[in-house]
Amino acid sequence: MTTAFSPVDLAGLTLTNRVAMAPMTRSRAFGPQLSPTEDTATYYAQRAGAGLIITEGIQPSVTGQGYPDTPGLHNDEQIAGWRQVTDAVHERGGKIFAQLMHSGRIGHPVLFPDGRASVAPSPVAAAGQLFTHDGPKDFPVPRELRADEIPAVIEEYADAARNAVAAGFDGVELHGANGYLIQQFLASNTNRRDDAWGGTVANRIRFAHEVSRAVAEAIGGARTGLRLSPFNPYNDIAETDAHEVYPALVDAVEPLGLAYLHVSENSDEARPVTHAIRERFSGTLILNPRTEGPTDHRALELIDEGLADIIAFGALYLANPDLPRRLRTEGPYNTPDPASFFGGDAKGYIDYPVLQTV
Repeated sequence: MTTAFSPVDLAGLTLTNRVAMAPMTRSRAFGPQLSPTEDTATYYAQRAGAGLIITEGIQPSVTGQGYPDTPGLHNDEQIAGWRQVTDAVHERGGKIFAQLMHSGRIGHPVLFPDGRASVAPSPVAAAGQLFTHDGPKDFPVPRELRADEIPAVIEEYADAARNAVAAGFDGVELHGANGYLIQQFLASNTNRRDDAWGGTVANRIRFAHEVSRAVAEAIGGARTGLRLSPFNPYNDIAETDAHEVYPALVDAVEPLGLAYLHVSENSDEARPVTHAIRERFSGTLILNPRTEGPTDHRALELIDEGLADIIAFGALYLANPDLPRRLRTEGPYNTPDPASFFGGDAKGYIDYPVLQTV
């Protein structure tokens, strides 16, 4: 399919193709103060053939951390570590955005150096457990953010975006999906506030809108993307009115001139919302689609159909560093090894083979 492998303009940034590497947590930030390592630079550089790489979730602050050994972008050591990564990707001709992920209630005080509590729109614990170095722990009841604290949390995203630019990233993606802080404000089961940040649809989309606006003002809308996952139940999210929430949010952020919206379909109910987003948003739409089978070359048909401009691949890209080449030939594909997804060493990280040239 020629369209998928042709260059495309992303808000002034030329991408070599319409294949994106989706963000995937790997829990290997073993450098100083949760910074990337040389293996991290190798991992992303190996995948620089993507039109766009979107990194694993990066916490914008100490309390934004949700899992062990995940990287940050809120101190000098982390900025220096990520500079190694962006330099390595750019040397191979790639483009890379940093995904900023504040986990909100998905976290635990054991992750924080001073035992502080995780924060959220409302004091509602997520069902389930977090796997830590001390074993599995129930998600605790988070501390409800006071209204006067929320602007500072928004500014943490903006500061991290500035740090991303200082580290050499081409832009940032705001993680508004998968049950993390931004989606916690969007969903009525996690946002039970009755002030200006909760209750009505207009109030629940306010945090996502304000974060997007603050980051766009800090580094430019053309360097800012936003990831969404309508109706995604992950991390104990229940969205009964996503068909209202997401069109309203898209209408709110449309004037910001964002580089893209990235829709992750994790529910059978998501596709109609994807269509509504496509109709409302004038910028680039990246889609990580829900498919009947493995998400492979067949997903590229959604570009020809006009639903998406770019297709993002997750686990398949993790296991296939040369994925655009394999998509073009419709395989063969390496099989991802789930046992090495999180933590560990180079095995299952930078040792997946590429196709041999004849």
